Amino acid sequence: MIGSKQGKWRVALACALTLGVVGAAQAVTNIRLGWTTSDSAVDPYAITAHYFQEELEAAAPGQFSVKFFPSNQLGNDTEMLQGMQMGTLDAGVITGTQVGTIEPAFQLTDLPFLFANKQQAHDVLDGEVGQDLLQRLDAKGIVGLGFAEAGFRHAINNQRPITEPAEFKGLKLRVQPSSLFLTSFKALGANPVALPWSDAFTAVQQGTVDGLEIPLAVIYANKYAGEVKYLSLTNHTYNALPLLMSKRAFNRMSEEEQAIVQAAARKAIERQRVAVAQNELDLLERIAAEGMQVNEVTDAAAFREAVKPVYDEYRDSIGADVFDRALGQVTQ
Repeated sequence: MIGSKQGKWRVALACALTLGVVGAAQAVTNIRLGWTTSDSAVDPYAITAHYFQEELEAAAPGQFSVKFFPSNQLGNDTEMLQGMQMGTLDAGVITGTQVGTIEPAFQLTDLPFLFANKQQAHDVLDGEVGQDLLQRLDAKGIVGLGFAEAGFRHAINNQRPITEPAEFKGLKLRVQPSSLFLTSFKALGANPVALPWSDAFTAVQQGTVDGLEIPLAVIYANKYAGEVKYLSLTNHTYNALPLLMSKRAFNRMSEEEQAIVQAAARKAIERQRVAVAQNELDLLERIAAEGMQVNEVTDAAAFREAVKPVYDEYRDSIGADVFDRALGQVTQ
């Protein structure tokens, strides 16, 4: 009788342990996270993704499993945005330019020469204006977790250095698929061509375009220094990288998990910005060592004057309230 009771107890204990293991396994929250560029130690998209994973693990060990899909593995920016809206992709690091295709207010971050420096960009995007932008994505089926960055964008090409607006004239440049970028570079006299990121490198190699506009870290991580002759430090646009999550994926989480995700995103973005700034200190030296001719732009006011009509054209489509608040903040 005693043996029988002990046997039943052992069976019950084994079942309980098994259920506990199964329950623990089921408790793991899987996050499929995609981005378009390479999984490089200096790539700002990749840094954002890895830091987000690290902060989730630090806050809740074993509770989240983040799987990475870099280099267009899950499609280009547009396809990944659609995936998040449909719930087939959990999260992504997506350039703000492409987010602007589903929420026009995000075109704010692409206004040429809007921010004088990174601190101005951080102040705007971490403040009320940035929160307003992120909240607008809720109606699109996406949760905005914050703004990482790829730094300022610069012009690279195989024809000539650019030191003044007139030297853009006639250059065939790949720009992000955005009406704002097309309009901005037409105002500068260039011949912009909207191509998906996945086609940009081949277009440069084949001479389909003379060059493109791009952040320093992305130049280096994606090996453009070996293909393009000239890098002009135009600082024409601050490249914001929103860290986004599918609303469907976010809503499947408990309130506790949602809070962990949001806090992890904030910490990851803080770390990412520091890392990007540190990386940029030596990237120019590395890029020059690989053969690119680098020049600075000394008269930024001339470029601002050339694109002034762009501000007037896009104020209403961005949203007068967001536009005016942001512009007022950077011109105080």
